[in-house]
Amino acid sequence: MKVLDLRCERGHQFEGWFSSEDDYQTQRAKRMLTCPVCDSLHVEKSLSAPYVAMKSNRQTEVRPRAVTEHTPQHAAVEPAQAVASSAQVAPSPEQQQALAALHAQWLAYSRAVLATAEDVGSDFADEARKIHEGQAPERLIHGQASMDEVVELLEEGVPVLPMAAQAKEPLQ
Repeated sequence: MKVLDLRCERGHQFEGWFSSEDDYQTQRAKRMLTCPVCDSLHVEKSLSAPYVAMKSNRQTEVRPRAVTEHTPQHAAVEPAQAVASSAQVAPSPEQQQALAALHAQWLAYSRAVLATAEDVGSDFADEARKIHEGQAPERLIHGQASMDEVVELLEEGVPVLPMAAQAKEPLQ
């Protein structure tokens, strides 16, 4: 099993589990990898945090995980600097619980929004503008929009929140 740190073009970081490097490359080539936050298909490996082995009877040992691909923005960073700047201790059980609680709240909120919002499909950008300008009744809507349309809406002052396309069910 190969666990990789992944990042989309919008900077969202997430983890991917693959049976092998070939499995990752195959899924990437077939555009099967998407960001769980914004549904972007532009997903790449990111620099991985080092593995931190914690033993109560030993000193903490830091071993960096192998990084086989660098993005252009990280190409100029010396490997020693990359390891030193990204060295982190694993989150405590309390921090993990707090993160899990926040994640559960986000999922519950997302499900509630999607359950009460009207699906306007590919007309999302136009309908959001109409609502914002008072030309359509104010209500919760969801649908599909390109990243360019989302950026335009935000620049126009229309409040929108990108969600994964498959966010209706199941939201993990």
